[in-house]
Amino acid sequence: MGGESRFMGLAYVMPYIVGLLIFTAFPFLYSFYLSFTDYSLMSEPTWVGTKNYEKLFTRDRTFDKSLKVTLIYVFSTVPLKLAFALFIAVILNYRLKFINFFRTAYYVPSILGGSIAIAVLWRYIFADTGLVNMALAVFGIEAINWFGDPTNALFTITLLRCWQFGSAMVIFLAALQSIDKSLYEAAWIDGAGQWQVFRHITLPLITPVIFFNLIMQTVQAFQEFNGPYIITEGGPLKSTYLLPLYIYDKAFRNFDMGYASAIAWVLFAIVMVLTLIAFWSSKKWVYYAGDKRS
Repeated sequence: MGGESRFMGLAYVMPYIVGLLIFTAFPFLYSFYLSFTDYSLMSEPTWVGTKNYEKLFTRDRTFDKSLKVTLIYVFSTVPLKLAFALFIAVILNYRLKFINFFRTAYYVPSILGGSIAIAVLWRYIFADTGLVNMALAVFGIEAINWFGDPTNALFTITLLRCWQFGSAMVIFLAALQSIDKSLYEAAWIDGAGQWQVFRHITLPLITPVIFFNLIMQTVQAFQEFNGPYIITEGGPLKSTYLLPLYIYDKAFRNFDMGYASAIAWVLFAIVMVLTLIAFWSSKKWVYYAGDKRS
């Protein structure tokens, strides 16, 4: 009976294991091998050693520009998105009329935001004759060239990323609702104000969730592709040319799969290093239940 149960369990998980090995593990490891080759999809990979990485770090100005833009994008969108998601979650944690409707309405952008249709819509909203400039004209403000100016172009795709705060908000909301209400009651009896309660009770208790959202949103931000590709195509002057766009161009426009794999592995290394730093720093600011800290 025990053997049959183990066999049935293995049979149930086998499709996942096979899919993981074929569609995730093998491409992952094979791309690492390709990063040391010259491979154009039209011929067999040729081993070139570390030449792709040497070119990447010493002669590729486009990579330098793309890396800078990517870091600016990530370190702008992640804090703004998390702050806004937490702010909305705190509001939606109150027992308000039609609260379920508002929770659903605020979550919808996270479902639609990554789609091609929303990216196209975003491009029209910020066009020269789009809704944003029409609204500014009502107040006598001249139309802004959102896509022609490098700073404005990066701002538009950053704003799109921040608009997709629904998933982080839902996780924050679940964390807020799990906090013991007696802690708030005790603080109010002692005369604590709203800000003091939020700072000394709410924030410390939800730091594990903040940490989780921080990691997830950082990884996702480094992988952003649809918005910049559809809205600006990396322009103007490569001001929105994130590393995923550069990888795509090298791999599927220039057919330089070896070099694209090298860029992808550098991107993976950056994400891994930042994640390890976040885990190291979490010992100083993330508080779990049962922690005893002086």
